[in-house]
Amino acid sequence: MAASSRTPGSPEQEATFSKMSVGDVEAIGAHCQMTFCRQLDFLPFKCESCKGKFCLDHRTESAHQCPNAGEWARRRAQANQIPSSRGYTGSSRPNILTHEQQCSDPSCKTLVNTGLVPGVHCEKCNRTYCLKHRLTYDHNCANLTPLGARPTGQPTQREKGIAALDKLKAWGAAKKKAAGTVSMPQSKSKQAAAAQIQATANLKKTAKGDEKIPVEKRVYLYVEASSDTVTSKISKGTFFYSAELSVGRVLDLAAKSLQVSNLNNRSESEEDKLRMFHVEGGRLLEFGEKLGQVVQTGNTIVLLRGVGAGMAKAP
Repeated sequence: MAASSRTPGSPEQEATFSKMSVGDVEAIGAHCQMTFCRQLDFLPFKCESCKGKFCLDHRTESAHQCPNAGEWARRRAQANQIPSSRGYTGSSRPNILTHEQQCSDPSCKTLVNTGLVPGVHCEKCNRTYCLKHRLTYDHNCANLTPLGARPTGQPTQREKGIAALDKLKAWGAAKKKAAGTVSMPQSKSKQAAAAQIQATANLKKTAKGDEKIPVEKRVYLYVEASSDTVTSKISKGTFFYSAELSVGRVLDLAAKSLQVSNLNNRSESEEDKLRMFHVEGGRLLEFGEKLGQVVQTGNTIVLLRGVGAGMAKAP
């Protein structure tokens, strides 16, 4: 169904994508064209601007960094010129497709500086917010670096990320050393093995995840957020994921579970991007790797920010 055929006034009217139908042979079994995703989707979404095919999570222009972002909106604006109303003149009313300025809070999609919603500029962080997030404590102003300002005496996000990465590598090395110790008495060795079995059993009881994932394909993990580089409402948790998912997809799910701001599809800067560190493996995982090929049940993964793609592999 083409976007232009939607009924005016419907919730779907403003979407830049259309869900491909079963009758479209090319839609069957298409892979998401987002570089680090490549998830197989039975009925993918087609971007009306670049004509690419994407999964549910990457169907919007901003999510897949559309090279023709706004193209469909421009076509639609030219075809649907409306009379001026409520102070808007010349073209259609501002919407998420024709008006680029949104509230600067990452979780908010409200359009600001329109005839109905004025933008409120914060002089401390040099950003513009909607009325709901205009107060400093509503947009976490104290933890934001003012736009255009040079940090003085404070470590940069990358410096924080590298320091956190060194700590995680040391943690992973210590765990490997402890696991490789075989000189303990047999009685203690049996106790350690029994404790490990019990820990795994407890992990499987408490872990949360999609119940539709077959038990034999589940990977149960301890998931944490690096307090040195990210702000999270939940510091750690136990979750299970499909072994067939990509690391990039698992990172998105983990960030959502721990309520960590995820700007991976909204920022080009590596300092803003989240990465996933495998403690037992001692390295950052690549977005395109399959989870079941790089981790195993009982392992720990940590989300951190500020480390670039060039550091993704262990030295």
